[in-house]
Amino acid sequence: MYVVPDQTGKTVVVTGANSGTGKEAARRLSAAGARVVMAVRTPAKGEQAREELLAENPRALLEVRRVDLADLTSVREFAEGILARGPLDLLVNNAGVMAPPTRMTTADGFELQFGSNYLGPFALTLRLLPALLAAPAPRVTTMSSGTANYGRIHFDDLQWERRRYSANLSYAQSKLADLIFTRQLAAIAAERGWKLLSDAAHPGFTRTNLQSAGASLGRDKPKRSLLNSLSILPSQGVEPGTEPLLHAATSPDATPGVYYGPGGRFGLVGPTAVVRVTRRALDPAVNARLWAESERLTGVSLPAPARTA
Repeated sequence: MYVVPDQTGKTVVVTGANSGTGKEAARRLSAAGARVVMAVRTPAKGEQAREELLAENPRALLEVRRVDLADLTSVREFAEGILARGPLDLLVNNAGVMAPPTRMTTADGFELQFGSNYLGPFALTLRLLPALLAAPAPRVTTMSSGTANYGRIHFDDLQWERRRYSANLSYAQSKLADLIFTRQLAAIAAERGWKLLSDAAHPGFTRTNLQSAGASLGRDKPKRSLLNSLSILPSQGVEPGTEPLLHAATSPDATPGVYYGPGGRFGLVGPTAVVRVTRRALDPAVNARLWAESERLTGVSLPAPARTA
């Protein structure tokens, strides 16, 4: 099992920390000494998760704060609260929604998966940059997915308004966007001389409520997503499934722009390894275009670069 290095004195934000990989990340980061802000959409669920983690480790430093990544006003309010605290050492963009059966929209009118899985984390990261850049060795780790390998960025229809909605392809687009965001943020950090490390991870086929929660939206009865309904595929529990994310977030060997995931069968299970980044996330022109479009859609932009004499 991956041993998280000492995190004493560090402040960490983990989105979606009330369940699944987010809760496991909060558990192990706080066990290593970090002060963890559990960023959740439903505070009652966050408080329940916090109490469960405190029952295991009464000395854990855990705080629940509300953020709804499907609402840019909520993202702004959450970020303002974090900025008021001082430096932020680590942002873990973990939360997401998977494969709702019908096209749904965010509070701002974006297609739900593209809005929640990508545009919300994009806006959150940019709003938190002042706190991150005030830390000595800041890091942003973003959760992608193996589905990014067959994702496409449809610049002519990012919100699935013209084409027939596909739950699976929409999810794949959002996760490809997360991977592109990771790469572009790493490139910007290098260009501007920031100490910020931006990397990504995916959990393989990890059994969490993500598979059923999204697929059940708008339905009376729970349903599993087609993406995760094939019982013949190898799968793993939350503890090993969170290890690529924890490695990306804390390992001294992590590298900017690199992608970590399970290195076992079909890339779905096994120990953490560096995994291939799909070529669709390697085109600098496409990556820059998506970034610019994301700034336009969210209304959140990078600070102007510092002038040199």
